[in-house]
Amino acid sequence: MTGHVALTGATGFIGRHLLRSLTERGYRVRVLLRRPVEVPEGAASAVVGDLTRPMNMAAALSDVDAVVHSAGLAHAMSGAPEDDYRTLNTEATRRLAEAAARAKVRRFVFLSSIRAQCGATSPHPVCEDDAEAPTDAYGRSKLEAERALAETGLDWVALRPVLVHGAGVKGNMAALLRLARSPYPLPLGGLSGRRSLISTESLAAAVDAVLKAPGPLNRALVAADPDPQTLPEMVAALRRGLGRGPGLLPVPGALLGLACRLTGREEIYDRLAGGLVARPDGLMALGWRPAMPTPQALALLARDGG
Repeated sequence: MTGHVALTGATGFIGRHLLRSLTERGYRVRVLLRRPVEVPEGAASAVVGDLTRPMNMAAALSDVDAVVHSAGLAHAMSGAPEDDYRTLNTEATRRLAEAAARAKVRRFVFLSSIRAQCGATSPHPVCEDDAEAPTDAYGRSKLEAERALAETGLDWVALRPVLVHGAGVKGNMAALLRLARSPYPLPLGGLSGRRSLISTESLAAAVDAVLKAPGPLNRALVAADPDPQTLPEMVAALRRGLGRGPGLLPVPGALLGLACRLTGREEIYDRLAGGLVARPDGLMALGWRPAMPTPQALALLARDGG
């Protein structure tokens, strides 16, 4: 399928990459904008409306073959009120999906999160068959949105991406990029927890794969590049893109953890040292493959300025 797609979140970090990728792949894209801003380059048309309030969704979804829903309230370490996550992630998704069902849209692709399935770390590789056990308001709101989709009768798929990296990245990956740019050796060489990542290019390819997949899907799929990295490997790849050596000191993880706890940075250490490996078995079965190896993608991210 390369048809007419309605895309939400087109002005956000992931949405911008999806818009470019979809248009390059031959899709005609109508963007659903929350505010009357300039129409993003590449969009065939635009409709303005707030998904959390009444709007004419019939007009927004007329002649649309599929919906790609990437808008929502992003995860933040500091958190947000649970009601905000539920309003912007769950109820807005439910409202859009119900309108898509009335418009007889062929497929609804929801950008969920691995946090709908597990916490920030996991002692074992995460796969789609595992029982969902979100640990915070963000993850719960995404899981509730997935369940709302299942109630609409639509042919739907929820992609659960791990940490996403690419041009314009924010949050934890932006912080890691700033750390890699520092001129100093970093005491991270003793950390061994492996973490799955996914590039914006690989995620866009995953969206294309599920749009084109035959038959009803009606399931959630893990979205992760299949080569998890340790934190030292991530820093080394980023610094390689900057034309530098790794600059990593082999400080034992336990010692680094003690220092973080004594300085009130225990949560940061747990996120840095903990592992979260996710297996994209379902996507691989659909024929999806990553755009490039993760070390290469990280090096390009740093080289191009992030």
